[in-house]
Amino acid sequence: MDLSPLPVRHAPLRRFPQLVGGLWLYGTSMAMQIRGGLGLNPWDVLHQGLATRLPLSFGLITAVTGAVVLLLWIPLRQRPGIGTVANVVVIAVSVDVALALIPAASGLPARVALLLGGVVLNGLATALYVGARLGPGPRDGLMTGLAARTGWSIRLVRTAIEVVVLGTGWLLGGTVGIGTVLYAVAIGPLTQLFLPVVAYPPRRLRLLPSPGRVPGPAARTTRSTPPGRRA
Repeated sequence: MDLSPLPVRHAPLRRFPQLVGGLWLYGTSMAMQIRGGLGLNPWDVLHQGLATRLPLSFGLITAVTGAVVLLLWIPLRQRPGIGTVANVVVIAVSVDVALALIPAASGLPARVALLLGGVVLNGLATALYVGARLGPGPRDGLMTGLAARTGWSIRLVRTAIEVVVLGTGWLLGGTVGIGTVLYAVAIGPLTQLFLPVVAYPPRRLRLLPSPGRVPGPAARTTRSTPPGRRA
């Protein structure tokens, strides 16, 4: 499946709402996992750890972290897209709104429900904003940029980044728990499950022949034999 960025002019009325909706749901899923209190994904462990030490909201911390990561794109020669900027802004706003609306869970069943719902929603949200193909998020661009510059595999670069981020966040006081392990195991398969459904272009458009394609022999029109001449 091709998920490389497409020009903005391609189906903007379909892709922009999908991008913003996906990012908003992503921030909501982060808030659900925070309220569950059973462990966060590595980047949110870092965000939470920083939030305990700085007089800033969780959403603002995510925006500041995203901006710092974007600075690391410069030596990697990565170019941000509109989806990159939207990633920083929309998630920062949506996570703060969701945290204000979602109360902390009081019992284990409610905490588990928030964790499971948050992880599943995060997988759908990731598929939505990635499938819109309007540019990677700051953290995704850092991963692909490092892989391109070092020649290391995406898996190795992703693992190294998340280990460093998780360790730093844990030392700062972020929440590490069963939810962290569940997220690490489930987010890839969940995103892969949702991507074919929401990625642009839709499946039905992918099956259409590209413009200017030469028809096969069976579709070509045979030349008629001029009158009075044998075939």
